[in-house]
Amino acid sequence: MYAIIATGGKQYTVAEGDEIFVEKLGLNEGDSVTFDQVLLVNDGKVKVGTPTVAGATVTGTVLKEGRAKKVVVYKYKAKKGYHKKNGHRQPYTKVKIDKITG
Repeated sequence: MYAIIATGGKQYTVAEGDEIFVEKLGLNEGDSVTFDQVLLVNDGKVKVGTPTVAGATVTGTVLKEGRAKKVVVYKYKAKKGYHKKNGHRQPYTKVKIDKITG
């Protein structure tokens, strides 16, 4: 059984027991989270939502919150002496999928 959920502007294919990295949710470690934007559920037969499946939810547990590895952004203009170095670390929440209903 698997489902496709939408959170943080992205879509994820999840199954029970999966651990996924989603955009930061602002929850504490060990908290329960419910995703109600379920776009598709496959439990032997496929249920496709319009746009979401009515009554379907995906429940998970927050494992940790953190920040991803640094991405270095380097800008320069040739022959002009312009150099600019910047970095970015995207915050994330690691969630373990416990149950898919629908």
